[in-house]
Amino acid sequence: MSRILVVGAYGMIGAAITRHLIEAGHHVTGLGRSILTARQAFPGLDWYIHDMAHMTVPSDWLPYLRDIDVVVNAAGALQDGPSDDLTAVHATSVAALAEACATHNTALVQISSIGVRPDATTHFFRSKAAGDAAVRTSGAKHWVLRPGLVLASTAYGATGLLRMLGAVPLVQPLAMGGIPIQTIGTRDIGRAVEACIRGDIPSGTEADLVEDSPHSLGEITASLRSWLGFAPANRTINAPKWLLKLTSFGADLLGRLGWRSPLRSNALTALSDEVVGDPEPWRAAGGFPIASLGETLARMPARSEDRLAARARLVMPFVVGTLALFWVLSGLIGLAQLDFAAGTLLEAGWPLWAAQLSVAAWALVDIGLAAALLWRPTAQKAALGMVLVSLVYLGLGTVITPWLWADPLGPLLKILPGMMLAVVALPLLESR
Repeated sequence: MSRILVVGAYGMIGAAITRHLIEAGHHVTGLGRSILTARQAFPGLDWYIHDMAHMTVPSDWLPYLRDIDVVVNAAGALQDGPSDDLTAVHATSVAALAEACATHNTALVQISSIGVRPDATTHFFRSKAAGDAAVRTSGAKHWVLRPGLVLASTAYGATGLLRMLGAVPLVQPLAMGGIPIQTIGTRDIGRAVEACIRGDIPSGTEADLVEDSPHSLGEITASLRSWLGFAPANRTINAPKWLLKLTSFGADLLGRLGWRSPLRSNALTALSDEVVGDPEPWRAAGGFPIASLGETLARMPARSEDRLAARARLVMPFVVGTLALFWVLSGLIGLAQLDFAAGTLLEAGWPLWAAQLSVAAWALVDIGLAAALLWRPTAQKAALGMVLVSLVYLGLGTVITPWLWADPLGPLLKILPGMMLAVVALPLLESR
């Protein structure tokens, strides 16, 4: 039994590795930056809570390596944003970790990615390449594993996007459908990491973890659609390049607000460069055959919650967009028609100044909640705030202007569906 520290242990890949190593009898400790997500993912696991982006010198890592035999680094980010710094996470911090491992005589398994090279077209791959190079030259006992497109029982990032696309009824929207891609299941990633830890794979091995034959993106999307149990699409709609560029531009803008969309330019550029690797170095090092796409999907039957999650991911942008639009327009219209909006309170006997002040104050609350919903770190709290403010509106309206319940335009009744939409948004906005 080895004592293992998994960095990024609640991420899609990190969680799969953690589960596999626990089942294999190893003692695993996790490192992540969110205590809430950590406890949700593995309530019984020992955790270190720290942002590795701030662990940039070897001394930052040494306290976490006490009694640790192997570190598995499965942390990563897709693109720079308010909560992500690719250079810090992929390069600077990894270099510090590798040097600390060499000093402490701790082995290091680095989970990298296909397409990594110093002259790659995206900062994601270039920063990953810098981290891999630091591991390679650190002097630590190490392995660098580069998975292809990862398929998991849970779905985030690209696999979540493909499931979402598979949930579109009747038609299949698709872009770059002919791009060749090689996949791997998280079960095989866990097995590969364990093989390295056991010593079955020589130290210093750098290998792609991919199935033997590539599939087109269209074939993978169709396979996932079938795996989820959705009816085959009647027609495939291929998105033109201009629409794809416009979509990635919008996703990049949302990325500045903290939304980590798999449609950001880094992901699309990576896809256009093809997600293919060479399985031979892994086999030459003594590795087992990586399961094919069909074998991987057969090993993890889809559940009803998988179908629900795919549909929820599909409607989430519409839910958030509708809520933000509803609340910001409600506030702006209230401010623009202050006297008219205050008229109802005047009928209830309020003085003009108090009625206008109340309308203006609550209008600003509406606008503030809409803005908070669009800022990803506060989106879930904003949705909760919308529910609470809606209850306040209903309560005050019932006490101060009860006749509005019988108004044919339903100003109080219309609060109820808006409030329920905010209730629906709450679980959709959970980060993991």
